[in-house]
Amino acid sequence: MSAGRATVRVLLADDQALVRTGFRMILKAEPDIEVVGEAADGEQAVAAARRLRPHVAVMDVRMPRVDGIEATRRLLAAPDAPTRVLILTTFDLDEYVYDALRAGASGFLLKDGPAEQLVAGIRTVADGGALLAPTVTRRLIEEFARRAPPVAPASLSELTARERTVLEHLARGRSNAEIAAELILGEATIKTHVARVLSKLGLRDRTQAVVYAYESGLVRPEASR
Repeated sequence: MSAGRATVRVLLADDQALVRTGFRMILKAEPDIEVVGEAADGEQAVAAARRLRPHVAVMDVRMPRVDGIEATRRLLAAPDAPTRVLILTTFDLDEYVYDALRAGASGFLLKDGPAEQLVAGIRTVADGGALLAPTVTRRLIEEFARRAPPVAPASLSELTARERTVLEHLARGRSNAEIAAELILGEATIKTHVARVLSKLGLRDRTQAVVYAYESGLVRPEASR
């Protein structure tokens, strides 16, 4: 978190009041995070996010009326939507979570994870990053990308050779610093390449870039161990 950064505004969306209360208590202890609203279903979450314009919406996958996937899709339909979505789930290899990532969510967390993971995840997403650090995220994407044959979209051809290489490294979960070291380039140069990849492909963030890389066939799922 950079010094002088404005408070991160958070919306909690979960149909269980007890869960929302628990998360609110955890986040209340953080001086740089403020819970600005709560929602008990996806429809309420979309309405509240549009009204309150939080930096991050912590969204449960399974909710009544409108689930977390459709809520994410509606919330992020506009390319300049100010809110980023962090998905919550009870188990990791969840097809619903994969659909939410495809819809534009910036990452996901397990509900039974430690409190510090929730706090760190919110800060990461608020800073414009994607929650790709846990290897389980890539494993989830690999698992579901493996089930469908890749179809190379035309937009992939718009990337330069260097940009395709950077996208491949992104898909392997590598940071800008790691990519820079691998390609013997400056970190600022890699950051520029990443921005161009996202712009050319019309992607919101690194998580969508990972999904895209697998679904386009640019990167193949690794063989199961």
